[in-house]
Amino acid sequence: MIRLRSALFALCMTVLPAFAQYGGELRFCLNGEPKTFNPLLVEDDPSEVIRYLTGGVLIRINRSTQVIEPELARSWKVDRSGRRITFEIRHGLHFSDGTPFSSEDVAATMRKVMDPKLHAPVGDAFRSGTSAARIEVSGPDEVAITFSVVVAGMERLFDQVAIMSSQSPKKETAVLGPFYVADYKAGSEVLLKKNPYYWKRDAQGHALPYLDAIRLSIEQNRTLEMLRFTRGELHLINNVAPDNFAQLSATGAAAVTDIGPSLESELLWFNQAPTAPLPEFKKAWFQSTAFRRAILEAINRADLCRVVYHGHATPAVGPVSPANRYWYNTRLQPIPFDRQAALRTLAQDGFQSKAGVLRDRQGNAVEFSVVTNSGNLSRERMTAMIQQDLASIGIRLNIVTLDFASLIERLTKTFAYESCLLGMANVDLDPNLQMNVWLSSAGNHQWNPNQKTPATAWEAEIDRLMKLQASESNPALRKRYFDRVQEIVWQQCPFLYLLNKDTLIAVSPSLHNVKAALIRPYVYWNVEHLSLSTQVAGRR
Repeated sequence: MIRLRSALFALCMTVLPAFAQYGGELRFCLNGEPKTFNPLLVEDDPSEVIRYLTGGVLIRINRSTQVIEPELARSWKVDRSGRRITFEIRHGLHFSDGTPFSSEDVAATMRKVMDPKLHAPVGDAFRSGTSAARIEVSGPDEVAITFSVVVAGMERLFDQVAIMSSQSPKKETAVLGPFYVADYKAGSEVLLKKNPYYWKRDAQGHALPYLDAIRLSIEQNRTLEMLRFTRGELHLINNVAPDNFAQLSATGAAAVTDIGPSLESELLWFNQAPTAPLPEFKKAWFQSTAFRRAILEAINRADLCRVVYHGHATPAVGPVSPANRYWYNTRLQPIPFDRQAALRTLAQDGFQSKAGVLRDRQGNAVEFSVVTNSGNLSRERMTAMIQQDLASIGIRLNIVTLDFASLIERLTKTFAYESCLLGMANVDLDPNLQMNVWLSSAGNHQWNPNQKTPATAWEAEIDRLMKLQASESNPALRKRYFDRVQEIVWQQCPFLYLLNKDTLIAVSPSLHNVKAALIRPYVYWNVEHLSLSTQVAGRR
Protein backbone atom coordinates (compact mmCIF):
# COMPACT_ATOMS: atom_id res chain seq x y z
CA MET A 1 0.00 0.00 0.00
CA ILE A 2 2.79 2.40 0.82
CA ARG A 3 4.59 1.89 -2.46
CA LEU A 4 1.41 2.07 -4.53
CA ARG A 5 0.48 5.44 -3.03
CA SER A 6 3.78 7.03 -4.03
CA ALA A 7 3.78 5.41 -7.43
CA LEU A 8 0.36 6.85 -8.17
CA PHE A 9 1.53 10.34 -7.37
CA ALA A 10 4.83 10.20 -9.24
CA LEU A 11 4.83 12.67 -12.11
CA CYS A 12 7.07 12.44 -15.15
CA MET A 13 7.77 16.03 -16.08
CA THR A 14 9.64 15.42 -19.34
CA VAL A 15 10.03 12.53 -21.76
CA LEU A 16 13.30 10.70 -21.30
CA PRO A 17 15.49 11.50 -24.32
CA ALA A 18 17.31 8.81 -26.25
CA PHE A 19 20.55 10.61 -25.51
CA ALA A 20 21.18 12.98 -22.62
CA GLN A 21 23.22 16.13 -23.15
CA TYR A 22 26.45 16.14 -21.13
CA GLY A 23 27.74 19.21 -19.35
CA GLY A 24 26.20 22.34 -17.94
CA GLU A 25 25.65 23.78 -14.49
CA LEU A 26 22.35 23.18 -12.74
CA ARG A 27 21.29 26.18 -10.65
CA PHE A 28 18.75 26.39 -7.85
CA CYS A 29 18.44 27.87 -4.36
CA LEU A 30 19.04 26.84 -0.79
CA ASN A 31 16.52 28.71 1.37
CA GLY A 32 19.02 29.10 4.20
CA GLU A 33 22.65 28.73 5.22
CA PRO A 34 23.87 25.12 5.60
CA LYS A 35 24.85 24.45 9.21
CA THR A 36 27.22 21.55 8.48
CA PHE A 37 28.86 19.57 5.70
CA ASN A 38 29.22 16.56 7.99
CA PRO A 39 26.52 14.18 6.67
CA LEU A 40 26.05 12.52 10.05
CA LEU A 41 25.21 15.78 11.84
CA VAL A 42 22.59 17.11 9.45
CA GLU A 43 19.51 18.59 11.15
CA ASP A 44 18.56 21.48 8.84
CA ASP A 45 17.10 21.48 5.34
CA PRO A 46 19.97 23.27 3.50
CA SER A 47 22.49 20.78 4.90
CA GLU A 48 20.18 17.91 3.93
CA VAL A 49 20.13 19.13 0.32
CA ILE A 50 23.93 18.97 0.20
CA ARG A 51 24.03 15.58 1.90
CA TYR A 52 21.63 14.16 -0.67
CA LEU A 53 23.58 15.52 -3.65
CA THR A 54 27.01 14.46 -2.37
CA GLY A 55 26.51 11.48 -0.07
CA GLY A 56 26.86 7.90 -1.22
CA VAL A 57 24.57 5.42 0.56
CA LEU A 58 24.43 1.64 0.69
CA ILE A 59 20.74 1.52 -0.22
CA ARG A 60 18.58 4.20 -1.83
CA ILE A 61 14.80 4.56 -1.67
CA ASN A 62 13.52 5.34 -5.15
CA ARG A 63 11.40 8.44 -4.49
CA SER A 64 9.10 7.66 -7.40
CA THR A 65 8.33 3.97 -6.79
CA GLN A 66 9.26 3.75 -3.05
CA VAL A 67 11.21 0.57 -3.89
CA ILE A 68 14.57 0.17 -2.16
CA GLU A 69 17.44 -0.12 -4.64
CA PRO A 70 21.10 -1.16 -4.35
CA GLU A 71 23.66 1.64 -4.38
CA LEU A 72 27.10 1.17 -2.79
CA ALA A 73 25.87 -2.21 -1.62
CA ARG A 74 25.66 -4.70 -4.47
CA SER A 75 23.39 -6.83 -2.30
CA TRP A 76 22.27 -7.28 1.30
CA LYS A 77 20.55 -9.86 3.45
CA VAL A 78 18.57 -9.52 6.68
CA ASP A 79 18.70 -12.72 8.70
CA ARG A 80 15.63 -14.51 10.04
CA SER A 81 15.97 -12.90 13.47
CA GLY A 82 15.50 -9.42 11.93
CA ARG A 83 18.48 -8.15 13.93
CA ARG A 84 21.39 -8.69 11.56
CA ILE A 85 22.02 -7.24 8.10
CA THR A 86 24.97 -8.26 5.92
CA PHE A 87 26.13 -6.09 3.01
CA GLU A 88 28.17 -7.10 0.01
CA ILE A 89 29.60 -3.82 -1.23
CA ARG A 90 30.72 -2.93 -4.74
CA HIS A 91 34.37 -3.61 -5.44
CA GLY A 92 36.82 -1.08 -6.85
CA LEU A 93 34.98 2.15 -5.98
CA HIS A 94 36.70 5.35 -4.85
CA PHE A 95 35.80 8.48 -2.94
CA SER A 96 35.84 11.82 -4.76
CA ASP A 97 39.50 12.41 -3.84
CA GLY A 98 40.58 8.98 -5.15
CA THR A 99 40.73 7.21 -1.78
CA PRO A 100 39.64 3.56 -2.18
CA PHE A 101 36.28 2.54 -0.71
CA SER A 102 36.01 -0.63 1.36
CA SER A 103 33.91 -2.31 4.02
CA GLU A 104 36.11 -0.64 6.66
CA ASP A 105 34.56 2.71 5.66
CA VAL A 106 31.08 1.30 6.20
CA ALA A 107 32.09 -0.04 9.60
CA ALA A 108 33.72 3.25 10.64
CA THR A 109 30.68 5.24 9.54
CA MET A 110 28.24 3.01 11.41
CA ARG A 111 30.35 3.23 14.58
CA LYS A 112 30.03 7.01 14.38
CA VAL A 113 26.30 6.77 13.69
CA MET A 114 25.82 4.63 16.80
CA ASP A 115 28.24 6.63 19.02
CA PRO A 116 26.16 8.19 21.84
CA LYS A 117 28.80 10.90 22.31
CA LEU A 118 28.40 12.12 18.73
CA HIS A 119 24.60 11.78 18.93
CA ALA A 120 24.19 11.79 15.18
CA PRO A 121 20.52 12.55 14.37
CA VAL A 122 20.49 9.84 11.71
CA GLY A 123 21.40 7.32 14.44
CA ASP A 124 18.16 7.75 16.37
CA ALA A 125 16.30 5.47 13.98
CA PHE A 126 18.68 2.61 14.84
CA ARG A 127 18.45 3.05 18.64
CA SER A 128 15.51 0.84 19.52
CA GLY A 129 17.63 -1.44 21.70
CA THR A 130 19.51 -0.77 24.94
CA SER A 131 22.88 -2.22 23.98
CA ALA A 132 25.31 -1.25 21.23
CA ALA A 133 25.21 -2.76 17.76
CA ARG A 134 27.98 -5.19 16.79
CA ILE A 135 29.79 -4.34 13.56
CA GLU A 136 31.90 -7.02 11.86
CA VAL A 137 34.09 -6.74 8.76
CA SER A 138 34.60 -10.17 7.21
CA GLY A 139 36.45 -9.01 4.11
CA PRO A 140 37.16 -5.93 1.98
CA ASP A 141 33.71 -6.21 0.39
CA GLU A 142 31.56 -7.57 3.23
CA VAL A 143 30.33 -6.05 6.47
CA ALA A 144 27.62 -7.16 8.90
CA ILE A 145 25.76 -5.16 11.55
CA THR A 146 23.92 -6.92 14.38
CA PHE A 147 21.48 -5.02 16.57
CA SER A 148 20.38 -6.06 20.05
CA VAL A 149 16.70 -6.10 18.99
CA VAL A 150 14.72 -6.43 15.78
CA VAL A 151 14.87 -3.24 13.68
CA ALA A 152 11.71 -3.02 11.57
CA GLY A 153 12.20 -1.82 8.01
CA MET A 154 15.95 -1.96 8.62
CA GLU A 155 17.02 -1.61 4.99
CA ARG A 156 15.16 1.66 4.49
CA LEU A 157 17.07 3.36 7.29
CA PHE A 158 20.32 3.17 5.35
CA ASP A 159 18.95 5.61 2.76
CA GLN A 160 19.91 8.38 5.21
CA VAL A 161 23.43 7.17 6.08
CA ALA A 162 26.07 8.74 3.83
CA ILE A 163 29.23 6.63 4.00
CA MET A 164 32.35 8.54 5.06
CA SER A 165 35.97 7.66 4.41
CA SER A 166 37.99 6.26 7.29
CA GLN A 167 41.27 6.98 5.47
CA SER A 168 40.96 10.21 3.47
CA PRO A 169 42.67 13.32 4.87
CA LYS A 170 39.72 15.30 3.49
CA LYS A 171 37.41 13.57 5.99
CA GLU A 172 33.72 14.40 5.36
CA THR A 173 34.47 16.32 2.16
CA ALA A 174 35.58 13.08 0.48
CA VAL A 175 32.29 11.67 -0.80
CA LEU A 176 30.82 8.81 -2.82
CA GLY A 177 27.84 10.65 -4.32
CA PRO A 178 27.58 12.16 -7.82
CA PHE A 179 28.90 15.58 -6.72
CA TYR A 180 31.32 16.99 -4.15
CA VAL A 181 31.58 20.39 -2.45
CA ALA A 182 34.10 22.38 -4.50
CA ASP A 183 33.56 25.83 -3.00
CA TYR A 184 31.51 27.51 -0.29
CA LYS A 185 30.97 31.23 0.11
CA ALA A 186 29.09 31.89 3.33
CA GLY A 187 25.90 33.83 2.73
CA SER A 188 26.27 33.51 -1.04
CA GLU A 189 26.52 30.03 -2.58
CA VAL A 190 27.73 26.45 -2.49
CA LEU A 191 29.34 25.09 -5.64
CA LEU A 192 29.20 21.34 -6.26
CA LYS A 193 31.24 19.71 -9.01
CA LYS A 194 30.98 16.33 -10.71
CA ASN A 195 32.66 13.54 -8.77
CA PRO A 196 35.32 12.22 -11.21
CA TYR A 197 35.25 8.82 -9.47
CA TYR A 198 31.46 8.38 -9.46
CA TRP A 199 30.64 4.78 -10.29
CA LYS A 200 27.17 4.80 -11.86
CA ARG A 201 26.35 4.44 -15.56
CA ASP A 202 23.09 4.85 -17.44
CA ALA A 203 21.24 2.11 -19.32
CA GLN A 204 23.41 2.68 -22.40
CA GLY A 205 26.64 2.44 -20.40
CA HIS A 206 27.35 6.18 -20.38
CA ALA A 207 29.06 7.63 -17.30
CA LEU A 208 26.95 9.57 -14.81
CA PRO A 209 26.19 12.25 -13.79
CA TYR A 210 25.42 14.15 -16.98
CA LEU A 211 25.84 17.55 -15.33
CA ASP A 212 29.24 19.14 -14.72
CA ALA A 213 28.24 21.14 -11.66
CA ILE A 214 25.45 22.41 -9.41
CA ARG A 215 25.47 25.98 -8.13
CA LEU A 216 23.31 26.42 -5.00
CA SER A 217 22.56 30.07 -4.29
CA ILE A 218 21.76 30.87 -0.67
CA GLU A 219 18.53 32.84 -0.92
CA GLN A 220 16.00 33.09 1.90
CA ASN A 221 13.68 35.47 0.05
CA ARG A 222 11.25 33.31 -1.91
CA THR A 223 10.08 36.23 -4.07
CA LEU A 224 13.64 36.89 -5.23
CA GLU A 225 13.98 33.18 -5.91
CA MET A 226 10.90 33.33 -8.13
CA LEU A 227 12.17 36.40 -10.01
CA ARG A 228 15.50 34.72 -10.67
CA PHE A 229 13.66 31.65 -11.96
CA THR A 230 11.52 33.70 -14.34
CA ARG A 231 14.66 35.43 -15.68
CA GLY A 232 16.17 32.04 -16.48
CA GLU A 233 18.88 32.25 -13.80
CA LEU A 234 17.56 29.14 -12.02
CA HIS A 235 16.44 25.80 -13.45
CA LEU A 236 14.08 24.65 -10.70
CA ILE A 237 12.26 25.57 -7.54
CA ASN A 238 11.92 22.45 -5.45
CA ASN A 239 9.21 23.89 -3.21
CA VAL A 240 7.29 26.82 -4.72
CA ALA A 241 5.78 29.33 -2.28
CA PRO A 242 1.98 29.41 -2.70
CA ASP A 243 1.95 33.15 -3.45
CA ASN A 244 4.34 32.53 -6.33
CA PHE A 245 2.53 29.52 -7.77
CA ALA A 246 -0.16 31.46 -9.65
CA GLN A 247 2.36 34.02 -10.92
CA LEU A 248 4.65 31.32 -12.29
CA SER A 249 1.72 29.48 -13.84
CA ALA A 250 0.72 32.63 -15.70
CA THR A 251 4.15 33.01 -17.33
CA GLY A 252 3.85 29.74 -19.24
CA ALA A 253 7.64 29.54 -19.31
CA ALA A 254 7.97 26.54 -17.03
CA ALA A 255 6.23 23.40 -15.86
CA VAL A 256 4.58 24.61 -12.65
CA THR A 257 2.68 21.79 -10.99
CA ASP A 258 0.74 20.94 -7.86
CA ILE A 259 1.46 17.22 -7.61
CA GLY A 260 -0.87 16.70 -4.66
CA PRO A 261 -0.88 16.48 -0.86
CA SER A 262 2.60 16.13 0.60
CA LEU A 263 3.96 14.50 3.73
CA GLU A 264 4.90 17.93 5.08
CA SER A 265 3.20 20.00 7.74
CA GLU A 266 3.44 23.53 9.10
CA LEU A 267 3.37 23.60 12.88
CA LEU A 268 3.78 25.71 15.99
CA TRP A 269 5.37 24.69 19.26
CA PHE A 270 6.23 26.21 22.64
CA ASN A 271 9.66 26.15 24.24
CA GLN A 272 9.60 23.74 27.20
CA ALA A 273 13.37 23.37 27.63
CA PRO A 274 14.18 23.68 31.36
CA THR A 275 17.28 25.80 30.63
CA ALA A 276 15.35 28.32 28.49
CA PRO A 277 15.85 31.92 29.72
CA LEU A 278 12.12 32.47 30.27
CA PRO A 279 10.06 33.60 33.29
CA GLU A 280 8.75 30.72 35.37
CA PHE A 281 5.11 31.74 34.83
CA LYS A 282 5.59 31.47 31.06
CA LYS A 283 7.23 28.06 31.41
CA ALA A 284 4.13 26.99 33.36
CA TRP A 285 1.89 28.16 30.49
CA PHE A 286 3.89 26.32 27.87
CA GLN A 287 4.01 23.11 29.92
CA SER A 288 0.22 23.11 30.26
CA THR A 289 -1.61 20.77 27.89
CA ALA A 290 -4.78 22.83 28.31
CA PHE A 291 -2.95 26.02 27.29
CA ARG A 292 -1.45 24.41 24.19
CA ARG A 293 -4.74 22.87 23.14
CA ALA A 294 -6.60 26.15 23.64
CA ILE A 295 -4.15 27.97 21.37
CA LEU A 296 -4.85 25.40 18.65
CA GLU A 297 -8.61 25.77 19.15
CA ALA A 298 -8.29 29.54 18.71
CA ILE A 299 -6.49 29.36 15.34
CA ASN A 300 -8.61 29.32 12.18
CA ARG A 301 -6.58 26.80 10.20
CA ALA A 302 -9.04 26.64 7.31
CA ASP A 303 -8.42 30.36 6.78
CA LEU A 304 -4.65 29.76 6.76
CA CYS A 305 -5.13 27.22 3.97
CA ARG A 306 -7.48 29.46 1.99
CA VAL A 307 -5.75 32.84 2.40
CA VAL A 308 -2.07 31.98 2.71
CA TYR A 309 -1.91 28.81 0.60
CA HIS A 310 -4.66 29.71 -1.90
CA GLY A 311 -6.23 26.30 -1.45
CA HIS A 312 -2.96 24.36 -1.92
CA ALA A 313 -3.12 22.99 1.64
CA THR A 314 -5.57 21.33 4.04
CA PRO A 315 -5.98 21.74 7.84
CA ALA A 316 -3.84 19.21 9.67
CA VAL A 317 -5.24 16.64 12.05
CA GLY A 318 -2.11 15.28 13.69
CA PRO A 319 1.51 14.24 13.18
CA VAL A 320 0.94 12.19 10.02
CA SER A 321 -0.39 13.60 6.77
CA PRO A 322 -3.45 11.82 5.28
CA ALA A 323 -1.27 11.43 2.15
CA ASN A 324 0.55 8.70 4.10
CA ARG A 325 -2.44 6.41 3.84
CA TYR A 326 -1.08 3.35 5.61
CA TRP A 327 0.35 5.05 8.70
CA TYR A 328 -2.27 7.79 9.09
CA ASN A 329 -4.53 7.17 12.10
CA THR A 330 -8.03 7.55 10.68
CA ARG A 331 -9.59 7.53 14.16
CA LEU A 332 -8.25 11.00 14.91
CA GLN A 333 -10.66 13.86 14.39
CA PRO A 334 -9.66 17.47 13.63
CA ILE A 335 -9.66 19.81 16.63
CA PRO A 336 -12.24 22.38 15.47
CA PHE A 337 -11.72 26.13 15.37
CA ASP A 338 -13.82 27.46 18.27
CA ARG A 339 -12.89 30.59 20.24
CA GLN A 340 -15.40 29.92 23.01
CA ALA A 341 -14.11 26.37 23.41
CA ALA A 342 -10.60 27.82 23.66
CA LEU A 343 -11.66 30.14 26.49
CA ARG A 344 -13.37 27.25 28.31
CA THR A 345 -10.22 25.14 27.97
CA LEU A 346 -8.09 28.01 29.32
CA ALA A 347 -10.47 28.45 32.26
CA GLN A 348 -9.62 24.88 33.34
CA ASP A 349 -6.11 26.17 34.07
CA GLY A 350 -7.24 29.32 35.84
CA PHE A 351 -6.98 31.75 32.92
CA GLN A 352 -9.60 34.48 32.81
CA SER A 353 -10.41 37.27 30.37
CA LYS A 354 -10.63 40.68 32.02
CA ALA A 355 -11.34 43.82 29.98
CA GLY A 356 -10.35 42.02 26.80
CA VAL A 357 -7.01 40.79 28.22
CA LEU A 358 -6.39 37.14 29.10
CA ARG A 359 -4.65 36.72 32.46
CA ASP A 360 -3.33 33.70 34.37
CA ARG A 361 -4.01 32.84 38.03
CA GLN A 362 -1.34 35.28 39.20
CA GLY A 363 -2.76 38.09 37.09
CA ASN A 364 -0.03 38.01 34.43
CA ALA A 365 -1.27 39.15 31.04
CA VAL A 366 -0.82 36.40 28.44
CA GLU A 367 1.72 37.68 25.96
CA PHE A 368 4.40 35.72 24.11
CA SER A 369 6.45 35.86 20.92
CA VAL A 370 6.69 33.52 17.95
CA VAL A 371 9.85 33.19 15.86
CA THR A 372 9.98 32.09 12.25
CA ASN A 373 12.42 32.37 9.37
CA SER A 374 12.62 35.68 7.54
CA GLY A 375 12.05 35.73 3.79
CA ASN A 376 9.37 33.03 3.99
CA LEU A 377 6.30 35.11 3.10
CA SER A 378 3.88 32.24 3.77
CA ARG A 379 5.05 31.85 7.35
CA GLU A 380 5.13 35.57 7.92
CA ARG A 381 1.50 35.79 6.77
CA MET A 382 0.53 32.78 8.87
CA THR A 383 1.96 34.37 12.01
CA ALA A 384 0.12 37.62 11.24
CA MET A 385 -3.20 35.76 10.90
CA ILE A 386 -2.52 33.75 14.09
CA GLN A 387 -1.74 37.06 15.82
CA GLN A 388 -5.25 38.28 14.93
CA ASP A 389 -6.89 35.00 15.99
CA LEU A 390 -5.21 35.06 19.41
CA ALA A 391 -6.00 38.73 19.92
CA SER A 392 -9.68 37.78 19.71
CA ILE A 393 -9.32 35.79 22.97
CA GLY A 394 -7.18 38.42 24.70
CA ILE A 395 -3.67 37.11 23.92
CA ARG A 396 -0.95 39.39 22.58
CA LEU A 397 1.37 37.66 20.12
CA ASN A 398 4.61 39.34 19.06
CA ILE A 399 6.18 38.24 15.77
CA VAL A 400 9.96 37.86 15.39
CA THR A 401 11.55 36.93 12.04
CA LEU A 402 15.16 35.76 11.94
CA ASP A 403 17.58 34.59 9.30
CA PHE A 404 17.70 30.81 9.28
CA ALA A 405 21.14 30.49 10.90
CA SER A 406 20.14 32.72 13.82
CA LEU A 407 16.86 30.85 14.18
CA ILE A 408 18.57 27.46 14.38
CA GLU A 409 21.02 28.91 16.93
CA ARG A 410 18.10 29.82 19.20
CA LEU A 411 16.27 26.54 18.71
CA THR A 412 19.24 24.26 19.33
CA LYS A 413 21.75 26.14 21.49
CA THR A 414 20.57 29.21 23.40
CA PHE A 415 16.86 28.29 23.64
CA ALA A 416 16.18 32.04 23.67
CA TYR A 417 12.68 31.90 22.21
CA GLU A 418 9.11 31.37 23.42
CA SER A 419 7.35 29.70 20.50
CA CYS A 420 8.27 28.84 16.93
CA LEU A 421 6.48 28.32 13.64
CA LEU A 422 8.29 26.12 11.12
CA GLY A 423 7.66 23.15 8.88
CA MET A 424 8.38 19.46 9.30
CA ALA A 425 9.32 17.30 6.34
CA ASN A 426 9.33 13.51 6.16
CA VAL A 427 11.81 11.75 3.89
CA ASP A 428 10.01 8.40 3.99
CA LEU A 429 6.59 7.00 4.79
CA ASP A 430 7.89 4.70 7.53
CA PRO A 431 7.75 6.09 11.12
CA ASN A 432 11.20 4.77 11.98
CA LEU A 433 12.71 7.81 10.29
CA GLN A 434 10.79 10.01 12.75
CA MET A 435 12.66 8.60 15.73
CA ASN A 436 14.84 11.73 15.82
CA VAL A 437 11.68 13.74 16.58
CA TRP A 438 9.70 11.52 18.94
CA LEU A 439 12.37 10.07 21.23
CA SER A 440 12.73 12.38 24.23
CA SER A 441 16.51 12.01 24.00
CA ALA A 442 16.58 13.21 20.39
CA GLY A 443 17.93 16.54 19.20
CA ASN A 444 14.88 17.23 17.03
CA HIS A 445 12.44 16.68 19.91
CA GLN A 446 11.95 20.39 19.42
CA TRP A 447 9.86 21.48 22.39
CA ASN A 448 12.37 19.97 24.86
CA PRO A 449 15.31 18.29 23.10
CA ASN A 450 18.08 15.99 24.34
CA GLN A 451 16.38 14.89 27.57
CA LYS A 452 18.42 12.55 29.75
CA THR A 453 15.18 11.03 31.04
CA PRO A 454 11.65 11.77 29.80
CA ALA A 455 10.27 14.95 31.37
CA THR A 456 6.68 13.67 31.37
CA ALA A 457 4.88 10.36 31.63
CA TRP A 458 3.38 10.76 28.16
CA GLU A 459 6.83 11.35 26.62
CA ALA A 460 8.07 8.20 28.36
CA GLU A 461 5.13 6.32 26.84
CA ILE A 462 5.94 7.66 23.36
CA ASP A 463 9.56 6.53 23.85
CA ARG A 464 8.32 3.05 24.77
CA LEU A 465 5.90 2.80 21.84
CA MET A 466 8.38 4.13 19.27
CA LYS A 467 10.96 1.58 20.37
CA LEU A 468 8.36 -1.17 20.32
CA GLN A 469 7.23 -0.40 16.78
CA ALA A 470 10.83 -0.08 15.64
CA SER A 471 11.62 -3.60 16.86
CA GLU A 472 8.35 -5.27 15.80
CA SER A 473 8.27 -7.42 12.66
CA ASN A 474 4.46 -7.77 12.62
CA PRO A 475 3.10 -4.87 10.47
CA ALA A 476 -0.29 -4.85 12.22
CA LEU A 477 1.32 -4.50 15.64
CA ARG A 478 3.63 -1.76 14.37
CA LYS A 479 0.60 0.10 13.08
CA ARG A 480 -1.17 -0.29 16.42
CA TYR A 481 1.82 1.09 18.35
CA PHE A 482 2.28 4.05 16.03
CA ASP A 483 -1.46 4.79 16.00
CA ARG A 484 -1.21 5.14 19.77
CA VAL A 485 1.75 7.52 19.40
CA GLN A 486 -0.39 9.69 17.13
CA GLU A 487 -3.24 9.63 19.66
CA ILE A 488 -0.94 10.77 22.49
CA VAL A 489 0.46 13.59 20.36
CA TRP A 490 -3.10 14.63 19.41
CA GLN A 491 -4.09 14.68 23.11
CA GLN A 492 -1.00 16.42 24.49
CA CYS A 493 -0.37 18.92 21.65
CA PRO A 494 3.43 19.26 21.97
CA PHE A 495 3.24 20.37 18.34
CA LEU A 496 0.24 22.37 17.14
CA TYR A 497 -0.28 20.97 13.65
CA LEU A 498 -1.67 23.74 11.48
CA LEU A 499 -1.83 22.43 7.92
CA ASN A 500 -0.54 19.90 5.41
CA LYS A 501 0.86 21.51 2.27
CA ASP A 502 0.53 20.37 -1.30
CA THR A 503 3.77 19.76 -3.20
CA LEU A 504 4.29 22.72 -5.55
CA ILE A 505 7.22 22.61 -7.97
CA ALA A 506 8.58 24.60 -10.92
CA VAL A 507 10.92 23.21 -13.58
CA SER A 508 12.56 24.98 -16.51
CA PRO A 509 11.91 23.48 -19.99
CA SER A 510 15.68 23.25 -20.38
CA LEU A 511 15.95 20.65 -17.58
CA HIS A 512 15.34 17.06 -18.69
CA ASN A 513 14.74 13.65 -17.13
CA VAL A 514 12.78 15.11 -14.18
CA LYS A 515 10.44 12.64 -12.47
CA ALA A 516 8.89 14.53 -9.58
CA ALA A 517 7.72 12.63 -6.49
CA LEU A 518 5.91 13.44 -3.25
CA ILE A 519 8.85 12.60 -1.01
CA ARG A 520 11.84 14.91 -0.72
CA PRO A 521 13.76 15.85 -2.68
CA TYR A 522 10.81 16.24 -5.03
CA VAL A 523 12.46 17.36 -8.26
CA TYR A 524 16.12 16.32 -8.15
CA TRP A 525 16.01 12.96 -6.35
CA ASN A 526 17.47 11.35 -9.52
CA VAL A 527 20.07 14.13 -9.92
CA GLU A 528 22.66 11.92 -11.64
CA HIS A 529 20.22 11.49 -14.55
CA LEU A 530 19.25 15.16 -14.92
CA SER A 531 20.55 16.98 -17.97
CA LEU A 532 20.33 20.43 -19.53
CA SER A 533 19.51 21.44 -23.09
CA THR A 534 22.43 22.24 -25.37
CA GLN A 535 21.85 25.98 -25.22
CA VAL A 536 21.87 26.02 -21.43
CA ALA A 537 24.58 23.42 -21.04
CA GLY A 538 26.97 25.62 -22.92
CA ARG A 539 26.24 28.69 -20.82
CA ARG A 540 28.45 29.40 -17.78
